[in-house]
Amino acid sequence: AASGHVSQAGGDERRHDSASASRMMLLTILCALALQGLAKPLQVFVSGAGGQTGQAVFRKMLARPNDFRPRGVVRSQASKDALVQSGVPANFVVIADVTDRHAVQEAMSGCDAVVICTSAKPAPTGETDEATGRPKFGFPNGQPELVDWVGQKNQIDAAESNAHVVICSSMGGTDPSNMLNSLGRTVNADGSAEGGNILLWKRKAEKYLIDSGRPYTIVHPGGLLNEPGGKRQLVVGVDDETAGTESRVVPREDVAEVLMQALLLPKVYQGRSFDLRAKPEGDGPPTTDFERLLSHLDGRNCDYSLGKIA
Repeated sequence: AASGHVSQAGGDERRHDSASASRMMLLTILCALALQGLAKPLQVFVSGAGGQTGQAVFRKMLARPNDFRPRGVVRSQASKDALVQSGVPANFVVIADVTDRHAVQEAMSGCDAVVICTSAKPAPTGETDEATGRPKFGFPNGQPELVDWVGQKNQIDAAESNAHVVICSSMGGTDPSNMLNSLGRTVNADGSAEGGNILLWKRKAEKYLIDSGRPYTIVHPGGLLNEPGGKRQLVVGVDDETAGTESRVVPREDVAEVLMQALLLPKVYQGRSFDLRAKPEGDGPPTTDFERLLSHLDGRNCDYSLGKIA
């Protein structure tokens, strides 16, 4: 009888331990779910979402609903319609002209972070430069001063003081004579010039962001390729240096990935300004560790005392 009593007591104890373990597991799961619920997706204002690079960022964020709730900002109804027809939910797309300060403020309301992918876009005018024989270019949708300076300034000003602002810019900013600065520039009869200087206006916006005190990341891609991302080894640098690879190009998809990773890894990417290129496909393993990517810079950032600012 005593033996039976001990056996029964042991069984009760085991059942008690099992029930306790079950309750502990349930509590752990509930806590995890609660924490998951507290970690709300980042509300991100993505400008230029109707363009190529901005749209790549926008779509990457849409594919990660646990991390992001992106607000794709486009300039026209036609751009919004194109995104919606491609399958993007209409409520994720907002129409706002970035050169309109009030429109930007309204569109950015409630956003935790900003990714600026707007840029003046050059296009052939149909004329030929008599001196060089090359086609002339203009900016039919706004000169760089308006889009790359005023438009980016409006976006920076509209961001909350603690909002992480990421800019997609361009390499070449240390060289005022860079060919890109000549696009859309006209020389008046008195010898003065106006228009163009896209890299100088971009650089002015970048410096403005840095001086604003907001958390920032500035990426200067090389020449943009319309090729799949994730297939090349990425190379970071500063001040248009050529170390690491002779390549001066990088796929847009890889640029978009870095812009997104900057928000996923703020401790690594905040307060950083760097160039981004990619080795030829097959030359080195494709980059997958974006936390280690910037370690190759040894803490260096782009030097804005170099070159010229508009």
